[in-house]
Amino acid sequence: MNEPMPVTTLLHAWKDGDDGALDALVPLVYDELKRLAGGHLRREREGHTLSSTALVHEAWMNLARGPAPRLEDRVHFYAIASRVMRRVLVWHARRRNAAKRGGGTPPLPLEAAGHVAVTSDHDILALDEAMGELEQMDERLCRVVECRHFGGLNVQETATALGVSATTVKRDWTTARAWLKRRLEPGR
Repeated sequence: MNEPMPVTTLLHAWKDGDDGALDALVPLVYDELKRLAGGHLRREREGHTLSSTALVHEAWMNLARGPAPRLEDRVHFYAIASRVMRRVLVWHARRRNAAKRGGGTPPLPLEAAGHVAVTSDHDILALDEAMGELEQMDERLCRVVECRHFGGLNVQETATALGVSATTVKRDWTTARAWLKRRLEPGR
């Protein structure tokens, strides 16, 4: 994610209403968005019906719809794009779950290392519910998980995106993983 200054310049131009900036931005960020999408999909169940390309396109359509989001720089953009991808996967899981049998989301086991292994639509819904609870409890903890786990950002990139110190990110990352592990354990 070491794109030069033009990404940030184009993001600011897009925010200021320059639709041409959005068109110019696509080729500069597309490969990184595909990498992020691939990371999200690797955590999904086998045989997921969305490809990384489809996930990028769905997320991009959501980002490009309406007014430009308030984006500070490329790191912030990738963090927001990753959050949108997670939401697309949640929407997709909800649609599939409703079509199959609806209701009843079982607890999702969380591996001790803090990596989420999503194996079913129920799992992603349980994770989304837990992330919603975490956000209500402490929004910054939720943002750290989105940046680090879902966005693939390192500690420093997460600190920059959230406007906090690297030490704070490390502490929040440890706290959030422990909370999610407890929250998602079977039989809690």
